Amino acid sequence: MKTLSKYQEVEISVDSVKLKGDLMVVENAKGIVLFSHGSGSSRLSPRNVFVAEILQKKGFATLLFDLLTEEEDQLYDNRFDLNLLTNRLIAATKWVQNFPQTSLLPIGYFGASTGAASALKAAAEIGTPVKAVVSRGGRPDLAIDDLELVITPTLLIIGERDKLVIQLNDQAYQKLRGPRKMVFITNATHLFPEEGKLEEVAQLAAGWFDEYLK
Repeated sequence: MKTLSKYQEVEISVDSVKLKGDLMVVENAKGIVLFSHGSGSSRLSPRNVFVAEILQKKGFATLLFDLLTEEEDQLYDNRFDLNLLTNRLIAATKWVQNFPQTSLLPIGYFGASTGAASALKAAAEIGTPVKAVVSRGGRPDLAIDDLELVITPTLLIIGERDKLVIQLNDQAYQKLRGPRKMVFITNATHLFPEEGKLEEVAQLAAGWFDEYLK
């Protein structure tokens, strides 16, 4: 698909609310990556914005959007309502499929923390239209009942020093049925704040999307 690079602030209507999003469609985009952020975060997450910028340089369009409105986010339980968050991600996916500039692009998900669970639940429901999922320090175990339905190629990226999350990811890894890979970032903790570690995550994600967003 040929288009000039373009940044747009967008609104996605779902469940009688409007979710704010930041859409970047790069020239000759190879695919589009939707970001599913973790609890208490938003489309403005500096870590996800950093990863998105690297993916854009690698030729991918990106959509960072809020899974909850500001009012909804005030209710703590909403942040962990995986069914609600998954439905929001599915709605955003349908929006991308119908938006003229992105309708022809292969779709991938990048999920962080609890957002990885909603990404995998959405992939289980949508199936083949979602070509790849990447989890950054994610909690795929929260979607454990749905993982056997996930046929989407899934990359789990975990910090080597994030011991509890490693155990939880291993449980999830055993349940996944599609192509899958688990990678540990050396000397990294949960949020990958160590120098250069988040860039390693982004490069791994770009490689995964390069392979499967075709």
